[in-house]
Amino acid sequence: MDRELPKFRFHIDPIGNKVIVESEAECPICNQKTGYAYAGPFFSVEDVENICPWCIANGEAAKKYKGSFQDDESIESEISEEELHELIHRTPGYCGWQQEQWLVHCNSPCTFVGYVGWNEIKDQLDRFIDIEEDCRQFNGMEIEQLSEYLVERGACQGYLFECTHCHGYRLYIDVD
Repeated sequence: MDRELPKFRFHIDPIGNKVIVESEAECPICNQKTGYAYAGPFFSVEDVENICPWCIANGEAAKKYKGSFQDDESIESEISEEELHELIHRTPGYCGWQQEQWLVHCNSPCTFVGYVGWNEIKDQLDRFIDIEEDCRQFNGMEIEQLSEYLVERGACQGYLFECTHCHGYRLYIDVD
């Protein structure tokens, strides 16, 4: 299919983050072979695979299967109903080691940027809102430990988020 992929306000690169992958499978919602399928978490009673990005973006996948792409209990703090609906019903998730957490800043969901290790963030520490607090809050680590333990796609994984308002970074840390 030669149409432009949908844009997701709270997940800027789902293809680069490998939660939307090339696929020849038929989408169970629109019954089309779009060339892409979702490979991330989807919370539903039914086991659903191969959802196309367009059926995520328009909310039809979540509606049809009464499901969500994020666990609303794993959103860091309260957000508006409108943004909650967009985040859990029309935004691709990401894959974490344990239960994924979606970070919030300026009273809105942050945008998931991608999976990171120390090498990916060490030259951008000035972009973080409060990396020391993120380290303590999510894994009890000190920032000095990140250079030793935080490895992209490693046993101690970082998940980079960007505030949609102030554009500061936040970091969620998870271990296998």
